[in-house]
Amino acid sequence: MKDARRLIEGFLGGQSGLGGQSLVGGQSVQDGLSGAARKAKETWDGQSALGKGAIAGGLAALLLGSKGGRKLARTAVRTGGVALVGALAYRAWQDWQAGKSPDAAPSALPAPQGTPFLPADENQADDLSERLLQAMVAAAKADGRVTPAERLRIDRQMAELGMGPEAQALVAAELDSPLDPGRIAGLARSPEEAAEIYAASLLVVDRDGAAEKGYLAMLAARLGLQPELVAHLNAQDDALG
Repeated sequence: MKDARRLIEGFLGGQSGLGGQSLVGGQSVQDGLSGAARKAKETWDGQSALGKGAIAGGLAALLLGSKGGRKLARTAVRTGGVALVGALAYRAWQDWQAGKSPDAAPSALPAPQGTPFLPADENQADDLSERLLQAMVAAAKADGRVTPAERLRIDRQMAELGMGPEAQALVAAELDSPLDPGRIAGLARSPEEAAEIYAASLLVVDRDGAAEKGYLAMLAARLGLQPELVAHLNAQDDALG
């Protein structure tokens, strides 16, 4: 489902390769995010890649309204959504395999195109995006605070961003489903995907929250992730600020 990938970009950021810039048409990122929250669809079509990244980051902050959402709003303008998830998991995986300490300064995020973390094949990439989206939506409601008003706002923003009924139904089904880390863990089809599903979940929660911390611990256990790998994934998330 191609809309799943677009929707992940809507949560995490538009396009990759933005060179770490912090301005959108001469405005600060925060200014760009505020405008995006007010007029997402109207401004989306005519934006540059950098502008789309800022808009998508604003959507994350608007929908998630958490420390995680604010972190993504800062990071999304530099790295595309799906690429960000894949790069975070890929670097953590590499550092873990190399026996590095999680306390060491993480290297710059690479572009893992063509690896299990970011398949080059379009169909495979869309399939992975759909499963990552499910993981993200589940994690976003880990604190149990998806209110009816928030749900209405999510639906409205998806419609304004032109999401098709299939993508909207996927998000709605996940929001309506009981929180079940075992079911989300079952979406992983390889050890690499298990790391990536955990990474995607990390990006939309506040790890300091008790409920979120418990959910992530259960998810890591169900995914069969080694504690050392989890430490590297957490360190990569911390490096995003």
